[in-house]
Amino acid sequence: MFTKVLRSFGMRGRVLTLDAPISGDVIPLSEVNDQTFATGLLGQGVAIQPTGTRVIAPADAKVEAIFPTGHAVALNTVDGLDVLIHVGLDTVQLEGKHFTVHAQVGDIVHKGDVLIEFDREAIAAEGYDVTVPILVCNSVEFSSIKGSVGVHVEEMDQLIVARER
Repeated sequence: MFTKVLRSFGMRGRVLTLDAPISGDVIPLSEVNDQTFATGLLGQGVAIQPTGTRVIAPADAKVEAIFPTGHAVALNTVDGLDVLIHVGLDTVQLEGKHFTVHAQVGDIVHKGDVLIEFDREAIAAEGYDVTVPILVCNSVEFSSIKGSVGVHVEEMDQLIVARER
């Protein structure tokens, strides 16, 4: 009820931020060579062409899903962002090769905790695109999701800003 009153006076919800889970160059999702990500079907966000070889928790969160193959992790942040971090494209086909998982479903992780390590060069050498899409899967709950595209980020640099409706 109070939220509706605030909105009637032009006041919006909180502004939430998500930090970079990996270092690299940030590109828009539309440039990802996978239509599921490029069209925003799974949510809005950005992608990183990684220079790093590990994925860290971009915020304090609960691990909702982590694939045993190590190629993806889903988090629910304490602020309510449902985040998917997907390491590479079609890398599920590697069946865990070149990935080391450091978290389990149900874990409470803190910003900066290592979730996944991977051998970027070995994955690329096998012909896989190592681009890392980072999505806010509950994007519809926010009035805007904006990412820092066209820049290089290091781990824990601000990456995404989400404004609640």
